[in-house]
Amino acid sequence: QVVFALNQTLLQQESLRAGSSQIPYTTEDLIKHYNCGDLSSIIFNHDTSQVPNFINATLAAHERITAQEIDSYFRQELIYKRNQRMGRRVKDLLEEYPDKSFFFAFGAGHFVGNNTVIDVLRREGYEVEHTPAGQAI
Repeated sequence: QVVFALNQTLLQQESLRAGSSQIPYTTEDLIKHYNCGDLSSIIFNHDTSQVPNFINATLAAHERITAQEIDSYFRQELIYKRNQRMGRRVKDLLEEYPDKSFFFAFGAGHFVGNNTVIDVLRREGYEVEHTPAGQAI
């Protein structure tokens, strides 16, 4: 699986460099949507936008199964479980110190797709508000 993932990643990078494929959004797009709190935009709505997409129509059947297994692993281990841990840490601090004020800052990766840190906290009953760039807290 590791060799397959490396080969697919290299093929994607070579394709990008050759200009035969493009990234669907730019870094500026990411920043704009993040700053505006538009986390439901298509950019942030992909579960696996943080990891290479190994699943494509040109793969043989057995390679497609391998790609799906890798995709599932990445989604579970790198996204869902990480956000669960981060959300639980926030919840634990809030409960341990109920009279304290906190400021939590997360990288954009914690807001990508489903099961974000915000989703974890909302499921725990917390109200989470976006503070736009430049707005006083």
